[in-house]
Amino acid sequence: MLRVENLSKRYGDRPAVNAISFAVAAGETVGLLGPNGAGKTTTIAMICGITRPDSGQVSLGGERVTQDANELKRRVGLVPQDLALYDELSAWSNLQLFGGLYGLGAAQLQQRADAALALVGLGGRRTERVKTFSGGMKRRLNIAAALLHDPDLILLDEPTVGIDPQSRNAIFDNLAELKRRGKTLLYTTHYMEEAERLCDRVLIMDHGRILADDTVAHFIKEHDNLEAAFMRLTGRALRDGAEA
Repeated sequence: MLRVENLSKRYGDRPAVNAISFAVAAGETVGLLGPNGAGKTTTIAMICGITRPDSGQVSLGGERVTQDANELKRRVGLVPQDLALYDELSAWSNLQLFGGLYGLGAAQLQQRADAALALVGLGGRRTERVKTFSGGMKRRLNIAAALLHDPDLILLDEPTVGIDPQSRNAIFDNLAELKRRGKTLLYTTHYMEEAERLCDRVLIMDHGRILADDTVAHFIKEHDNLEAAFMRLTGRALRDGAEA
């Protein structure tokens, strides 16, 4: 489904992503783990075509993705770390707006929006303005917006960051259901238990490079648990810089 080959990106003199390569099979769920500043968000931005790589390429279903490949991009759903919602609009109006950007007709949008809201548990809150929502509800609506065009590949950048445990668990259930439906998921997270429970495979990234690429089961066999593997590979020093 997804192939990344020798992908690199620099910001000035700083390499944010340094010649990384990996592949994700159709229906597979892969976690992209790394400390702050490891290059995870830049990687996601290059995969979905928001950021142009300095070198390397991204292929989706065997076809190369470029910034002009609109049809290919329609096969990708992005759930960004920063909420992409309009607070003054209702949940339904937000989905109407995003559905229009995807070129969905009225009947198709109605069906897709109903299904997306039902999946994330917001069917009964559709008429309420987003500014009245909790952080967890906004995160769930953010996921719903990315599902409207029925993408093959869903990219999720820290989808559970900054919310309460109940909301985290609800979003985790949403991701598990998408996985059950055969969607291909690539998501970044700081929560090792999420990756252990949901992922088929995990990539551990730091300083713009992929340090390890293996199944969750093998990480646990070799290191007792995923967090131990992560700490051994990335170190224990604090990372207070901005995410890249």
